[in-house]
Amino acid sequence: MTKTGKSSLFPTYARFPITLVKGESSRLWDDTGKEYIDLMSGIAVTNLGHAPQAVKEKLVEQLDQLWHVSNLFHIPNQEKLASLLTDNSCADAVFFCSTGAEANEAAIKLARRYSQKVLDNGRYEIITFNMSFHGRTLATLTATGQDKVKEGFHPLPGGFTYAPYNDFEAVRSLVNDKTCAIMLELVQGEGGVLPADPTFVKQIAELCKQQNLLLIVDEIQTGVGRTGKLFAYEHYGIEPDIFTLAKGLGAGFPIGAMLGKAFLAEAFGAGSHGSTFGGTPIATAAGIAAIETVIANKLPERAAELGAYTIEKLESKLAGNPLIGRVRGVGLLIGIECKQPAGEIISEIHKQGVLVIPAGPNVIRLVPALTIPKEDLDKALDVVCAVLAEKAAASTTSAV
Repeated sequence: MTKTGKSSLFPTYARFPITLVKGESSRLWDDTGKEYIDLMSGIAVTNLGHAPQAVKEKLVEQLDQLWHVSNLFHIPNQEKLASLLTDNSCADAVFFCSTGAEANEAAIKLARRYSQKVLDNGRYEIITFNMSFHGRTLATLTATGQDKVKEGFHPLPGGFTYAPYNDFEAVRSLVNDKTCAIMLELVQGEGGVLPADPTFVKQIAELCKQQNLLLIVDEIQTGVGRTGKLFAYEHYGIEPDIFTLAKGLGAGFPIGAMLGKAFLAEAFGAGSHGSTFGGTPIATAAGIAAIETVIANKLPERAAELGAYTIEKLESKLAGNPLIGRVRGVGLLIGIECKQPAGEIISEIHKQGVLVIPAGPNVIRLVPALTIPKEDLDKALDVVCAVLAEKAAASTTSAV
């Protein structure tokens, strides 16, 4: 706080009136001692719950050895984590950074550089989608298909065009002699928890092959087991040329990654890109522990089972509720569509001891840890449904 009693922070976040001070598994406590069941996981970050023991042990071990060195030296943890990722995906090479926006920025740069320095065709345009979200850097907010994140930041970089989501003909009509890549989320998280149509995704993948375009998949929110597969692209039977990770990759410790096919390595030679804090010994230690835990404990499979259970339970308990549209999602990335703005509903759910987040103005997003105890999940879902029932009853009464 400043001397005037005001916060010294820029007011860039519309914060909930809650101060969280402790977390364990899927429980959180605020500074008054109130306990919450966490169905937001730091926006799909704490996939293993809060303070997971396996990650903690790996971090403590690394803290006693080495914290930071420049990427001008070899870092064994980077090699190990990169191998874990490539051995369990379609990728052949990894670039480490600190955030999802950085990972997507690297993907954009790699796509352009491959076209211009390797293929020598001068292409630079990337097709993205309405209601997408790819980050807050100038390039990634421009790639984002939502005008609200761009206000006040003009002039924006050129080189991006936008298509309606799940509309293949619209995408095809945008391809021209300057197009180098198509970039999409397989579930639009910030856009309202909207899964991509399987036929649409396969058509996009085929179009990229036909037109010699790169297919970039943003897995910042969907990756690391969240959707019921280790990576969401596995649901669709495709192999992206490039995909990006962050959020759950470090189980709460900041780390991002851009992964790509071997043929792209030529475009990212020495000096072409970098990140001071990308892939530090500490960050990659967290990543190693997180990926090993997710795979060893079959957490993608658990996410698939619990996700199907959650959607079925919500659809059953919310059937007939006039405030509710659809319940949709994949794995443990689930949205409850409301027929009115969801802000007040979310605030009431918080007051009842369950933490959820919005996805757009009228969707309640549920992204619990992949390790959440089933009894915690059941209790939290009961609270969510009870609040929605009360809001529906109040709405009906006020309308009479």
